[in-house]
Amino acid sequence: MSSFFRMKNVKISHLTLVFVYVHACFAQADFAPYFFDNGPYSHNGNMALFSLSEDTAIGTQIYRLNGTDPEGQEVRYGLSFDPGSREYFRVDPVSGNITLVEPLDREKQDSIDVLVSITDGQSKVVERVTIFVMDTNDEKPEFYNMPAIIDVLETTASGSSIYKVEAVDKDTGSGGSVNYYLQNSQTTLFAIDRHSGVLRIKSGETLDYEKTKTHFITVFAKDGGGHFNGKEQFMSSSSTLTINVIDAQDTPPSFIGTPYFGYVYEVSVPGSEIFTVVAKDGDVGNPNPIRYSFEDGDNGDFRINKTTEVSPEGRLLDYGVTTVVIRVVDLNNNPPTFYGENGPQNMFELTMYEHPPEGEILRGLRITVNDSDQGANAKFTLRLIGPGRMLRVVPQTVLNEAQVTILVEDSAAMDYEKHHFLTYKLLAVEIDTPERFSATADIVIHLLDTNDNAPKFSSDYYIARIPENSPGGSNVVSVTATDPDSGPWGEVKYSIYGSGADMFLIQSASGIIYTQPWASLDAEVKSKYNFYVKAEDAEGKYSLAEIFVTVLDLNDHPPAFNDNFLETTMVIGAPVKIEAMDDDAEVPNNVIEYAIMKAEPDNNIFDINAETGEIMLKSYIKSMAIIKNITKQRDCTWSLVVQARDRGQPSFSTTAVIKIDITEAVKSRFFSYFLGLRKRRGAVFGICLTVVTFAISLTIFISTLIYWKSVKKSRIQSQGKIRKIMRRALP
Repeated sequence: MSSFFRMKNVKISHLTLVFVYVHACFAQADFAPYFFDNGPYSHNGNMALFSLSEDTAIGTQIYRLNGTDPEGQEVRYGLSFDPGSREYFRVDPVSGNITLVEPLDREKQDSIDVLVSITDGQSKVVERVTIFVMDTNDEKPEFYNMPAIIDVLETTASGSSIYKVEAVDKDTGSGGSVNYYLQNSQTTLFAIDRHSGVLRIKSGETLDYEKTKTHFITVFAKDGGGHFNGKEQFMSSSSTLTINVIDAQDTPPSFIGTPYFGYVYEVSVPGSEIFTVVAKDGDVGNPNPIRYSFEDGDNGDFRINKTTEVSPEGRLLDYGVTTVVIRVVDLNNNPPTFYGENGPQNMFELTMYEHPPEGEILRGLRITVNDSDQGANAKFTLRLIGPGRMLRVVPQTVLNEAQVTILVEDSAAMDYEKHHFLTYKLLAVEIDTPERFSATADIVIHLLDTNDNAPKFSSDYYIARIPENSPGGSNVVSVTATDPDSGPWGEVKYSIYGSGADMFLIQSASGIIYTQPWASLDAEVKSKYNFYVKAEDAEGKYSLAEIFVTVLDLNDHPPAFNDNFLETTMVIGAPVKIEAMDDDAEVPNNVIEYAIMKAEPDNNIFDINAETGEIMLKSYIKSMAIIKNITKQRDCTWSLVVQARDRGQPSFSTTAVIKIDITEAVKSRFFSYFLGLRKRRGAVFGICLTVVTFAISLTIFISTLIYWKSVKKSRIQSQGKIRKIMRRALP
């Protein structure tokens, strides 16, 4: 490390201050660039927890990578995907703008893993982030068991359920809910429960084989609506259910080998044979062909060969009924599911005040989680993913079903000024299954503000400068304090106090400090003021800052000599010094330069030091003989007009007349005289006594002279200041 010092002298009154500036050069280390983490709802940063609607158009700029390099180097951005993954986005390496280049479909892929990178040319940082694809209402309900043909006995009682229609919408939320409707429901014999899809014979209505053997029912499945491409959209599908009315008979058929028991794996493919039942007609003498059908309990999951005993004429006869118990063998085919108060739910919201007590339960969140499988297939863990460790979830391990509890872990971090709302992902993941099924739910917590912050100044102190003679009411400095709280808690009022505040006022709302209307600032009287400013909110929370005001000196005093006419004697080889004073407080206003304006006789034999005021003969003048030879004069007396000018703007000056008598030093004569005194001790004593007496007298005389000159100068300065005050007082 190398350094150097530069010194600057500033003369104020009778004190000299020295400021030392130290400049140092240090070797600079190279640090890796980094991304800004602006949170999940920002559109610039590192894309962490960024979500994107599946109906976003190709070519849309969806995000801007944003980061910086600690050394200020230019950075470049990159974006890549895992091998074999579809590349949905493209990034501009300079601006960081990310553009969608492939269509999104949440039903096929609800999250995208992306590797984002930032480099300064030397260091490269790569982060893996997950972009969540958000759902839109772009899927129609799909029927699982339609179109279908069913057989219903004409003797089926009014109000009986005859079929359950099932349709599923792959969308989530309201767009994934399905309601069922019948076409021309007023004129048909049937009614459908719009929530469950159970089809019934209308109350008070009956089937009549002789009138209508077959009914064709058009069923509509309509979702709950949702947004798509910025608009509300409802989608529906329709399918036809064919109902064959079965004629009644006198003697019903009967089943052989009852009761029936069978089993089926829950993942068996449609059409798999499960069990065989056998029946014979009760009319033994003249049996009719037997056909089979389900009366109830199959819920549309099973089918059987054609139904009911038929007469030779084709008329439907009586029937028999038996129970078939089919045990469904559990396989792991159900993921965990979150439920709210009204059924399955993947979004939970809560509004609460910031900084709740640690350990408090968020009782406004009523969440249940369930896995419909059995045993190890229904065991899963719960995790909460979100900003920091503000919240935690219990329990962390669940078997089949549990009530989810969210607890406050870090109260201080739940700050309204940092997060108006918090977004978490509640994640349920199976533990001991190869499929590792999972489910997620969004938890959004809206924070309400409290008065938890005091106002804070933009600086701990403020330095202001104002010229002297500024009129009363002049602005001095503007202070700023902010309170991040909302409403009245965030409104700041200012006040000032302290021994140096008497000359100033402050606007309580704006923080502008200005001089009192009557104030008259004079740098020569007082050049420094120091006081405090207070910023306070509506409930009395406050902070302080210190104010330093410097009154800038103006050049309003001309230099002044002690006397405007001086007489002195100059010995050849020794300078004569003159001095003027300037009552201004600061440089350059009180820095004086000297110059010889005129000499009489007009011979250029003198020089003057412009800074010290020392008058001397030209360097080549060594004796009186040289002077007389140059001037051709026997009288060696000169009158000089000397000017003293300050360096202020505008500059002031004054002059004085200096009468100088030039003489030579007489060294040889005195030297011979004092050599002869070595043998005359009495004379030596007398000379010494005379010299001492003369020195004492001279000292008394000079002290008296200096005293009276000081008195005279102080009177002149006092009169000058009185005149200055009078000029300011006069309009």
